[in-house]
Amino acid sequence: MKNKLSFSSYSVIGVMLFALFFGAGNLIFPATLGQSAGTSILPAVVGFLITGIGLPFLGILAIGFSGSRNLQELASRIHPVYAVIFTALLYLTIGPFFATPRTGAVAYDIGIAPFVSDGYAQIGLFIFTLLFFVITMLLSLNPAKLVDRVGKILSPGIIILLLVLLVMVIVKPMGSIESPQGDYVSGAFMKGFTEGYNTMDALASLVFGIIVINAIRAMGVTSTRGVLAATVKSGFVATALLGIIYVGIAYLGATSTQMFGLFETGGPVLGSATSYYFGTFGTIMLSIIIILACLTTSIGLISACGEYFHTLLPRVSYKMFVGFFSLLSFTIANFGLSNIINYSIPVLMFLYPLAIVLMFLTFLSPLFNHSRIVYVAATIVTFMISVIDGLKKFCDLLKIPYFEWMSPIISLYKETLPLYSEGLGWLVPVLIVILITGAIGRIKNLSTSHA
Repeated sequence: MKNKLSFSSYSVIGVMLFALFFGAGNLIFPATLGQSAGTSILPAVVGFLITGIGLPFLGILAIGFSGSRNLQELASRIHPVYAVIFTALLYLTIGPFFATPRTGAVAYDIGIAPFVSDGYAQIGLFIFTLLFFVITMLLSLNPAKLVDRVGKILSPGIIILLLVLLVMVIVKPMGSIESPQGDYVSGAFMKGFTEGYNTMDALASLVFGIIVINAIRAMGVTSTRGVLAATVKSGFVATALLGIIYVGIAYLGATSTQMFGLFETGGPVLGSATSYYFGTFGTIMLSIIIILACLTTSIGLISACGEYFHTLLPRVSYKMFVGFFSLLSFTIANFGLSNIINYSIPVLMFLYPLAIVLMFLTFLSPLFNHSRIVYVAATIVTFMISVIDGLKKFCDLLKIPYFEWMSPIISLYKETLPLYSEGLGWLVPVLIVILITGAIGRIKNLSTSHA
């Protein structure tokens, strides 16, 4: 049994962790942020990094710290029924509802759209995503080492291509950085903070965490303290790589606005920048790498969702789930990348606070003797606020009036909850509830032990 790993071992696990989190879809969000944030890029990027890489890191640590075998077991500390609903919804979010369709849409936007005229854009998207998800389904039905091998080649390929591109951006910027747009004018930090939700990596970390923990244990580290130490050090490697790429792409986006104007999504930003620096050859190289990277991500997500739901409903075969999720992903992908991103926001505004609070509770759990009352109370309070935030975003998205019963609740929240306008209205109430119920839990435990 070992308590420590060598630096090379930390590096190997760190790169693996980076590869788990870093999908080609993640490239588009810092690019969009950079374009819109402009001269407010610094606070915007700091906010983005907190939720884009900080929370996923905490999620991995939470799984290791808890000792749970998976997310459902961890969430069952609240209630077994809640655990199934929360885990299923999380898998659907990082799977066929949003993240998997996004892989197809991103692959088309970056890899194919530059070569298709506007008049054929929709039919081009249909044909490409049909082929994309048929291949996803076929390879997901028989997950082979081929996919892992391709992924191991692609990750370094993307990193090298991006680093070359980012060096060119620093050496020869496309233009000067423009003024901030929209919410970035007065609230750049908080806008960047909520933009980090779009990566969905904090949600994915609660699923991927066990993969990292098992990899560390396979190297001979079995003690909880040793696993956590190895996770922290490996996490720094992954975090550094992600941080460099996110900051670089955000800067690329900020310097591209003067040359190309504002784009609706980040895909055309990267495509245009690559074409600007490297011409048609560079665009083709980027297209091939991005399409293959998106494909391996899509296969991984569909396979993970198929396995989870087959475990949940064993009467339905894994192959049936793979086929259904592939078809659903293909259908949603054809709504286009901007729609997929927009309609994911209400769901993320609802799910993210619940996931963050579960992480907090996991770390604080020993302080209140793992009392279920703390888990339940904190989750109920979070749910009451985050579900309203999600519905509010949904109404704003559709440009419809708030439901009648919602208006007085929103008014009450605005008047009484600190940070509500910044999207963090749940934070202070949850901390207060944890303090109160945590004290009750400790007193109950002491009373039981003295009885």
